[in-house]
Amino acid sequence: MADIRFDGKVAIVTGSGGGLGRQHALELARRGAKVVVNDLGGSVDGSGGGSDAANAVVEEIKAFGGEAIANGSSVTDDAGVALMVKHAMDAWGRIDILVANAGVLRDKTFAKMEIADFEFVLNVHLLGTVKPAKAVWEIMREQNYGRIVCTTSSSGLYGNFGQSNYGAAKLGIVGFMNTLKLEGQKNNIHVNAVSPVAATRMTENLGMPQEIFDRLKPEYVTPGVVFLCSEEAPTGCIMTAGAGAFALARIVETEGVYLGEGGLSVEEVRDNWSKITDPAGQQAYQAGGEQTGKFFRKLQGG
Repeated sequence: MADIRFDGKVAIVTGSGGGLGRQHALELARRGAKVVVNDLGGSVDGSGGGSDAANAVVEEIKAFGGEAIANGSSVTDDAGVALMVKHAMDAWGRIDILVANAGVLRDKTFAKMEIADFEFVLNVHLLGTVKPAKAVWEIMREQNYGRIVCTTSSSGLYGNFGQSNYGAAKLGIVGFMNTLKLEGQKNNIHVNAVSPVAATRMTENLGMPQEIFDRLKPEYVTPGVVFLCSEEAPTGCIMTAGAGAFALARIVETEGVYLGEGGLSVEEVRDNWSKITDPAGQQAYQAGGEQTGKFFRKLQGG
């Protein structure tokens, strides 16, 4: 089969001054895409800022003959996001791909966490995905083409101690993706999410053994992300990726049990809990007809 190429395509990769985003930007450029390298240049907790990181990635891309421009906008700043999109449109006249990768960490247990830290992380991850997506949405609709890759996390899908802010934001991104995949279908806009595990500055303090850390290179995630940017990409998928392993994560619903409506009690729910939670016959949730049909079959006792 032919190689996947992005000749003539324009990509924005947020948070691409280092780590995962840098690898995504480099690989898209190697395969012909023109890339906006967006990075605020701050520390892991979101403080500070600067253009050095984004400029360095642009120079890497230019060194192998690719095209790229740097942008230092914050993904939470409306004017900055608009400027990022304007830079891309002024330079190349279209935007085909958005990889929403920017992120920060402010980990603490919920008991010790300040609401300001919760809001900050939520803004960077969730609104920092929503705002760039909104800024490119009409462009993609008019083109009848677009690929958006959001970055979720196992902390959102499954939870992680000390990351209530991060986990809430990351699962919120999945909910956002699940609606955009429906609204974008008629205009050939495919929206997916990646849940990566990689050795970056955001994970270097997790205490993993060095031999494990060494196997979690960001470039082992990038092939999956770049596939989700391609014309052949599915839509509405959550891809997990790390150390060269790739899988599909799904939200499932058990077959459950119909308990009727007349005289329904708390005790009936308790007494049927094993049936309600029985994984036999569980299905991945799908918005629309299949799940609605299942609901009405339950009502009919089917």
